[in-house]
Amino acid sequence: MSADTWMHFDAHGALLDSARECEAEVFLRWFGNTRQQLDEEYDPYDDSSVFLVLADSSGEVLGAVRLLVPGGRAGLKTLADIGQEPWGVDGARASTAVGIELASTWEIATLGVRRGTAASGLRLSLALYHGLITVARANRVTSFVAILDERVRRLLGSVGILTRPLPGTAPAPYLGSVSSTPIYAHLTPLLENQRRHFPDAYRLVTLGIGLDGVAVPTLDAFRLRTGEPVPAKREPSVLIGHW
Repeated sequence: MSADTWMHFDAHGALLDSARECEAEVFLRWFGNTRQQLDEEYDPYDDSSVFLVLADSSGEVLGAVRLLVPGGRAGLKTLADIGQEPWGVDGARASTAVGIELASTWEIATLGVRRGTAASGLRLSLALYHGLITVARANRVTSFVAILDERVRRLLGSVGILTRPLPGTAPAPYLGSVSSTPIYAHLTPLLENQRRHFPDAYRLVTLGIGLDGVAVPTLDAFRLRTGEPVPAKREPSVLIGHW
């Protein structure tokens, strides 16, 4: 099957503009967040924001993930936000308690696909999950963190991407979501568990076998070009954001 959708990492220019439009459209529809609200929440993290996108042949972004990479001036948003209401948890202590290595942990800050048919939406979501795992492999990410809407968390769990609440946190209202949970995931045990207990999902989501209609670039295209050496690989984790 020929591709009708193309995956890009670290979007720039018109593709980045379209990614931000996609983000705004999705979060307004699902959570009532305006573009102004999103800017207020994420502008402090702009220096560490990187977008993974799916685009059509015209360059319109159909699905996007905003990732926060280590080393930004404001740190990781999840660890900052859990220090406020409704959780009031020390993010540094919580991450240390579960063995998160901050130098190699990325945050999934936002994730969503534009409105379409149920089938196309699911296909794009699965493709984005594959892209996230490929980004992790290419950049030696050990963990992801995020504050996940419970609906999205259940969808991830259905394909073997199992996450755990950060210590001291539980589902609660967050930025328009009725129920979101601050989570983390260590990548290596996550993928090993998926391979053993969700073999079909492992083939599709992790290996990318069967992602019909989506053109995925080579592994090298997923490496972040920062001029800085990638941290040495350690035991992986995953911090996933407000999807």
